[in-house]
Amino acid sequence: MIVELISKGFIGLGVFFLCLGVFGLFRYKDFYTRILVASKADTVGFLLVVIGLILHHGFSFFSGKLVLIAMLMIILNPFVAAIVVRSAFSDNAMKHPEGAEAEDLPLSVEEQAQSSIDGPWV
Repeated sequence: MIVELISKGFIGLGVFFLCLGVFGLFRYKDFYTRILVASKADTVGFLLVVIGLILHHGFSFFSGKLVLIAMLMIILNPFVAAIVVRSAFSDNAMKHPEGAEAEDLPLSVEEQAQSSIDGPWV
């Protein structure tokens, strides 16, 4: 009974971190900040959900598979995020056309109509 309650707490906390990651994607405008928030929240949320599932199902063969998946996630998620950031940085794909200080300036009506959500640099 207590283990089930603790496992539901871990799963709920993991879902909460995943939701915070989604909120962080909409909160920040810079690409690099967005990918940092997404990578961290995704890793922490996933690990908490996996810990909750392991506790819920007990220690079995299924739990062993979950541990292997979690280990792969710990290694691969930051690695893939770093590769995406390095690729974007080397291509200069995420630079604001008017410089970093112009990112927070409001757009005129014409600029809003011509751009996507916040522009190609987002």
